[in-house]
Amino acid sequence: MSMRIIGTGSALPAKQVSNEELEKLVDTSDEWIRERTGIGCRHISTEETAASLAAEACKKALERAGRQASEVELLLVATCSPEMALPCTACQVQELIGAEHAVAFDLNAACAGFLFALNTAYAYISAGIYHNALIAGTEVLSKIIDWSDRGTCILFGDGAGAVMAEQCESGGILGFVQHSDGTRGGVLACGSRNLENPYFTSQDFMPYVRMDGRAVFAFAVRQVPASIEEVLEKTGIEAGEVDLFVLHQANCRIIEGIAKRLKADPSKFPINLDRVGNMSSAAIPVLLDELNGQGRIIPGMTLVLSGFGAGLTYGACVLKW
Repeated sequence: MSMRIIGTGSALPAKQVSNEELEKLVDTSDEWIRERTGIGCRHISTEETAASLAAEACKKALERAGRQASEVELLLVATCSPEMALPCTACQVQELIGAEHAVAFDLNAACAGFLFALNTAYAYISAGIYHNALIAGTEVLSKIIDWSDRGTCILFGDGAGAVMAEQCESGGILGFVQHSDGTRGGVLACGSRNLENPYFTSQDFMPYVRMDGRAVFAFAVRQVPASIEEVLEKTGIEAGEVDLFVLHQANCRIIEGIAKRLKADPSKFPINLDRVGNMSSAAIPVLLDELNGQGRIIPGMTLVLSGFGAGLTYGACVLKW
């Protein structure tokens, strides 16, 4: 028993912020940002929330799949930037879309979150516990970014993507690999609420994202192709047989480095980060929805999805569309 994606959807905040606008905030330039990251623009929330963006993306995925929210059995939301600690974002989305029969909960694996949520849904469906799942990645990273730090504020954007998936007899998900390395978690981190109570107050609090860019770059160009090679070997598929590599959209140089290490055709690595930036867990499903909407994914295609992020977390998936 396997799981196949039958619908995709995405949602982006209305406000777009160009590199030129960031020049007014920090010491940077459009040329500097594009040369180092490939990013030209990103969407920034002004009133949209992680829950509202996810709900919009989920509605679109359901519509494309020809399914009703009341049919959803499992609702998973990957996010590292929720508005609420309680209730979870998935339960908020459940209310917003009317998925009253779904079991709903969140996952946090940062930029690899959607991939990890997809694998969680696959495990449930393969075990026969549920027959379908609605999976979203959603972020409002703009609220956890230090807008005076030119090393991070230029990178991230807000948005959400979702897929509707259901049980199938063959095809669909062909294989998964997942990995985590907590020993290197400090290279990309962000604090949550400060520990403060009548008995203790923390003096070491980091409310914004902090990143060692060089360490993250080195990690990504090494471990992502390794995980892709691992899942291809696991499924018996050659890199040349893959039609599209749908990767986490963090940096154009990283994607180019991964393609080079895999000795794969760069044209098979679609990119949208130039327009939306790094949207963490939303990056892969938003790109997947764009490709699907453009008719660039057709039945029978072999796709590789791969993500990496804070944790450190990373993994890859092979699926037949």
